[in-house]
Amino acid sequence: MKKLKFISILITGILAMNSCKEYLDLSPISEIAIEGFYSNNTEVEAGVIAIYDGMQTMVQTEYALTEMRSDNSKTRNREGEGAQFETMNVDPGNSIVAAYWANNYNIIFRANIVLENLGAVTVAAKKSQFEGEAKFARAMCHFNLVRAFGNIPLVKQVIRLTDDKALYTQAPKNEVYASIISDLKDAAGMLPARAGIAEGRATKDAANALLGKVYLTTGDFTSAKNVLGAISSTDYSLLPLFNDVFYKERSKEIIFAVQFINDNSLESELFSLDFTSKGRATGLNLATDDLMAAVDPADKRKPTLFYLEPAINKWECGKYLSNSTNSSYSGNDWIVLRYADVLLMQAEAILAGNASTSDATAVAAFNAIRTRAGLPTVTAVTKDALLKERRVELAFENQRLYDLVRFGVADAVMGAFSLRSEANFTYSPNALLLPIPQREINLYNKLSQNPGYNK
Repeated sequence: MKKLKFISILITGILAMNSCKEYLDLSPISEIAIEGFYSNNTEVEAGVIAIYDGMQTMVQTEYALTEMRSDNSKTRNREGEGAQFETMNVDPGNSIVAAYWANNYNIIFRANIVLENLGAVTVAAKKSQFEGEAKFARAMCHFNLVRAFGNIPLVKQVIRLTDDKALYTQAPKNEVYASIISDLKDAAGMLPARAGIAEGRATKDAANALLGKVYLTTGDFTSAKNVLGAISSTDYSLLPLFNDVFYKERSKEIIFAVQFINDNSLESELFSLDFTSKGRATGLNLATDDLMAAVDPADKRKPTLFYLEPAINKWECGKYLSNSTNSSYSGNDWIVLRYADVLLMQAEAILAGNASTSDATAVAAFNAIRTRAGLPTVTAVTKDALLKERRVELAFENQRLYDLVRFGVADAVMGAFSLRSEANFTYSPNALLLPIPQREINLYNKLSQNPGYNK
C-alpha cells in the first residue's frame, strides 16, 4: 500500500465512457503541486481519481475500530495496539486511531480540492458527476468519523496550513449529520446509474444506499425507506452463492467497493494478511467463539465466514482470503456497500424501531437473505432476528458495532459479552466512542477529548 502525501500525489485513470465498460485505474503518474494544476477537465478528473486512491489507505485497518470493538472478532494473542480495540480500552495515543482520523480527513481534503476547482470543468455532465463523486466521498468520510468519534470538525472547504485553526473545531453531531445528508442528496441527484460510469466509481445507487444508512442512524425511518426503495433492483441483486460475493468482484451484488490489485506493491492491500495467523500481531480480526456459536450449523454461509487454517488448526476469517502469489500483496476489493445490506436495511426502515413487523416488503427482503443461506423463511421480522441476521450476513464487514448502537442495544450486548471468559474486560458506555487522537488535540487545542479518555 502506498503512503500518500497529504497534498501532492495525483492519480491517473481518466476514463473515457464509450460503448465498452471501463474500470477505475488508480495508477499514480507523478507528484504535481496543486497551485495552477486544476485548469481543465482532465486535471480536475485526476483530482477525482485521487479521492478513490485515498480510500485504499482508509479501509486498511478499519476492522480494528469496528469489528474488534464488538462481540464479533478478536486478536490471536491480545498483543500490541490491536488488543486495545478487543478490550475496548483504546489509548488516545493509539497510532491506528490517529491514522484512521488522518486518512478520512485526507480524503475530505481531496474532495474539497475538487469541489473548489469545478469551475475549470467545461463539460456540464462531467462537472455534475465530479461534484457528485466528491460529495459522496466527503459524506462517507464524515459519516465514518462522526460514528467513531462523536463531535468532530466538519470540514466543508479546503483548509491550508495558513488558514485559521478556528476552522478546525468540533461541530455537534446533528450538524455533521445534516451536512452528510445534504451531500448525499446532492450526490444522488448528480451521479449516473451503474451503466453510465466506470466500475469502482460512485453511482446514484451508492449515494442512496449510504444515505439510507445515515437516515437509519439518525432515526428517520421514513426517509430511509424511500431512498432504499429507490435503489435499482435491475442493476443490483443477490448472487446465488454467498461465497461468490467476496471472490467474484464487481458483481451485481456490489454497490460500492474500494478496489485493489493482486501482486502490485502500490495497489495491493494488507488486511487479508492481517486476518490470518501470519498477520501483524500474529492474527487480527479473528472470529470470537460468541460469533461462531451464533451461526446455525445448517447455514450455508458458515464455510465462507470461517476458514480452518490447516497449518495451525485455528479458525480464521474466511472472507477476503488472499489469492495472491504474495500474501503481502493481496488484491481483494473491500466491500463498503452491497445489495444484501440494502435488503436488510429496507426491513429495518419498515420495522421503524418496533419489536416486529409483518409488512410484506420487509418480510420478502429478509427472506431473500435467509433463502440464500439455506435457512427457513419467516412470516414476520423481529428486531432481534434482524440484528442477528445482520451479524451473520455482514460479519467482518465493519457493520457490527454500529448496528448495535443503531438498534439501541450496544450497552446491553457489549456489557454481557465483556463478562464472558473469552472477553474478560471491564465495559464502559464511554468506550462506544473512540478517543480523539492526542496528536490532534496537541495540534488544535480547541478540540475536546471524549468522556472517559482524560487521564
